[in-house]
Amino acid sequence: MSSLFGRFLFLLAAFAATSAARAEPATVLAAASLQESMTAAADAWAAKGHERPRLAFAGTPALARQIIAGAPADLFVSADERWADTLDRRGLLRRGSRANFLGNRLVLVVPAADLRPLRSLRELPARIGDGRLALADPQSVPAGRYARATLEQAGLWARLAPSVVQADNVRAALLLVARGTAAAGFVYATDAFVEPGVRIAGRVPAALHPPIRYVLAIPVASRNPAGAAFRAFLLSGEGQRIFRRAGFLAPR
Repeated sequence: MSSLFGRFLFLLAAFAATSAARAEPATVLAAASLQESMTAAADAWAAKGHERPRLAFAGTPALARQIIAGAPADLFVSADERWADTLDRRGLLRRGSRANFLGNRLVLVVPAADLRPLRSLRELPARIGDGRLALADPQSVPAGRYARATLEQAGLWARLAPSVVQADNVRAALLLVARGTAAAGFVYATDAFVEPGVRIAGRVPAALHPPIRYVLAIPVASRNPAGAAFRAFLLSGEGQRIFRRAGFLAPR
C-alpha cells in the first residue's frame, strides 16, 4: 500500500511540475510591423511542443507605455532603440536581456492601381498634389520618425508637412494608402510585402534616416521563464530565418 501511495505521490509531483512548466505561456508585446512574422515564429515555437506565446501588437510607443504603466509582459520587441532606451533608463528592462534583433528598409508606397513612375523623392510634392501623405506618428512612432528624418534630409519636410495624415502605427498608415485615403505613404518594406492594395513606388536610401534596428528585451517585472526561452528561439538561426523569409534584415 505504501509503495502504491509513494508511486501516486511521485506521479502527482511529476504532473504538477509538468503543468507548472507549461501552465503560463509568455506574453509578448511586439511592434505592429512584426505581426505576420512574429505569429509564424510563435507557431514554430508551439510546433516544438512549447506553449504558444500570447502576442499583442501595437505601435512601439503604446507598448512601451503599457510596460511603464505596469502591464504584464515577458518580452518586449521594439521597432527602434529609442523606446528601449526609455525603458532602460527607468530600470524596466532586465539587465543583459537586451539585444539587437532585426533590421528593415523604409519604402514609399502608393495605391496598387497607381502605376505612374516616381524617379526621385523630389517628385513627391507634385505626386501628392492636393492629396495626403500617410505616416505613422512622426513624433513618437519609429517608422514615422524615420520617414520624417528622410524628408528633412531631402529638404521636403516643410513643404509636405501640411499634407501629412498621422496614423497610430505603421500598419494603420499602410491601410490609409491601400484604401486610397492617402496618395502615398512611408512604411517598412516588410509591410508593403503583405498588403496587396499597395505597390512600392520607391526605396528610401538608408543614408537618409537613422539605422532601423528592432530591439528585444525582457521586462524586469517578468517572472516567467517562457519569455527567456522564446527570446533565445527568436535570436537563434532557426528563428532568424523565419524573419528573413518575411523580408527583414540582419541588424546593423
